[in-house]
Amino acid sequence: MENFRLQIPTDIRFGKDRLAELPEVLAPLGKRVLLTYGGGSIKKSGLYDKVTQILKDSGFEWVELAGIEPNPRIESVREGTKLIRENQLDVILAVGGGSVVDASKVMAAAVYYDGDAWDLVKDSSLIGQAVPIVDILTLAATGTEMNRNAVISNMATNEKLGTGGWELIPRASFLDPTLTFTVSKWQTAAGSADMMSHLFEQYFNRTQGVDVQDSIAEGLLKTIIKHAPVAIQEPENYIARANLLWSSTLALNGLVARGRNGGWTCHPIEHELSAYYDITHGIGLAILTPRWMKFCIDTDPTTHAKFATYARNVWGLTQGSDEELARQAVEKTYHFFRDQLEIPMILSEAGIESQELVREMSEKAVLHGNLGQNIFVTLDVDDVESIISASFEAMETF
Repeated sequence: MENFRLQIPTDIRFGKDRLAELPEVLAPLGKRVLLTYGGGSIKKSGLYDKVTQILKDSGFEWVELAGIEPNPRIESVREGTKLIRENQLDVILAVGGGSVVDASKVMAAAVYYDGDAWDLVKDSSLIGQAVPIVDILTLAATGTEMNRNAVISNMATNEKLGTGGWELIPRASFLDPTLTFTVSKWQTAAGSADMMSHLFEQYFNRTQGVDVQDSIAEGLLKTIIKHAPVAIQEPENYIARANLLWSSTLALNGLVARGRNGGWTCHPIEHELSAYYDITHGIGLAILTPRWMKFCIDTDPTTHAKFATYARNVWGLTQGSDEELARQAVEKTYHFFRDQLEIPMILSEAGIESQELVREMSEKAVLHGNLGQNIFVTLDVDDVESIISASFEAMETF
């Protein structure tokens, strides 16, 4: 296990009917609020009315930034930065899913930066002071509510990049499972695949002696596998929604990652798919992941032991050699995404019909994702191209 720093100062308010506590959370941060949200689902659900009534009754002033995109774009970040400066706002209240929180994080930092906000995405070392952020989460997926990370898209340059900074960690997060009851089957499935991918990216790693972190990852994976299909079939099942929401937070708040040394793989590849085609992030991850797993097993026998451990501890598989167990686990993963989460497991069914840009996306994935070094299995451009290309056809062998 490597040396590490873990700082998670977020005040978590988990459970039903906690919004009455919003004024006591916001007041120490300031009375002038930027309210950020997405496409309007919070108005349909009534959450917008509840939040704004609380702000009004408690004497807060607020300015709104609506329409933040599912793959949040740099234009929204620039607009939010402008609103904070022009109106001298004290705090950001982000209401929605991970995209709203991610965009809010970068605009919070951009307020104190003299250049363009995109600079902060390309170079996280430029991030310093930031406007404080509080969020009310409506979707279990990204874990951004309790971490220092954000991912922003620049459609003009076909780039989707991650950034981060310690000052971007939300001061408080309201996690009410009932606010996720109205999340569609599609987004529930995508969010579940996203949080599983977060765990895979950290779990499939070469660092030795991280038993605590691996056990947490395995437990969270089993929890998601148990509860995601229930939430899809029974959208208002509180126990299922609560377990998914808390799993999402714990999957990427640092507990599983710390003490490890190594980069991520499927996320950098999927970021290129989203950057070029704007597909749903979690769906792209679900499609890529089993192909990446199979590539690892096919090309590098040293991966068999870790995949076999995954097979035993997450899926309960016991029969066969390490390689046989590894392949069984990949098959289980693929069919879970396809049959239990009802995810279309072919890129053409997710909106990417042409393979014309596969080579270009592969080159950018290797460049932006540093896939040539310090990851579970090193990938070059040809390797990434083969993984993406395999995602245009159904998997029949594992």
